Amino acid sequence: MPETNQKIGRLIYQIRQERGLTQAAFAKKLGTSQSAVNRIEHGKQNLTLDTLGHISDVLDKQIISLSGGAINLRVEGGHQLKGEIELKTSKNATVALLSAALLNKGVTRLKQVPRIEEVNRIIEVLASIGVNIRWTSETELEIKVPAKLDPEKINKESARKTRSIIMAVGPLMNELNEFRIPYAGGCELGRRTVLPHIYALEEFGAKITAHKGHYNVEVKRSLPAQPVVLYESSDTATENAIMAAARFEGETVIKLASANYMVQDLCFFLQKLGVRIEGIGSSTLHIRGQR
Repeated sequence: MPETNQKIGRLIYQIRQERGLTQAAFAKKLGTSQSAVNRIEHGKQNLTLDTLGHISDVLDKQIISLSGGAINLRVEGGHQLKGEIELKTSKNATVALLSAALLNKGVTRLKQVPRIEEVNRIIEVLASIGVNIRWTSETELEIKVPAKLDPEKINKESARKTRSIIMAVGPLMNELNEFRIPYAGGCELGRRTVLPHIYALEEFGAKITAHKGHYNVEVKRSLPAQPVVLYESSDTATENAIMAAARFEGETVIKLASANYMVQDLCFFLQKLGVRIEGIGSSTLHIRGQR
């Protein structure tokens, strides 16, 4: 059990770090003490399934799943299905939609938004460059993008606390000829997590170079003449490429695209803005944007 506790503790620590939460902030969300969180992360605290479930909800990440071995199911169809369930909110889909809201000339309203640190950091970044963004209820956001954004005023502290800041490049390159963004959550140019984005966006005319503390992005927009083959099937790199393509009226083909749910949610949102997308849920997307 101690070894299992240590493994679970390390996993919780890693996810907490990814969410940008301090031990104190995490403890407050859990409704416990910072010393208890410290014991949990060092494997010195026995955890019940209820506690693990609560931690999973706070971190928006399933910590463990249980299985009793092979499961055989017999399904009898032919019955009408009805009822309702409450779906968990999704941080990954929310971050993508917050970035994509920069492409909307009208008002974006997002429902069931998780109020977690990663989302808060993105909201702070968007507000700092001129976006009017406010909570209209406990879980609903209203977003209005001004005619002109000012990336020079970007909240560098908030931007550096989230890797998701790299996803702003796809939308912004459709509005600006040159801009800067801080290093994404400590990632450095050349790291595997950043390269897929750089390679994908270069296909649309972006030149991204690393400087001390930030990336400089120069843009000469061009519709890719050939299919954009992603460096890897990354969720966020796929989303960045989709958002870059969303403002080109010609057809963009993206291959090796991620088919995960957050990518599909982004595609469905862009379809509401008039972007034509075929192949949703597959590894090949055909996109015709709206300028």
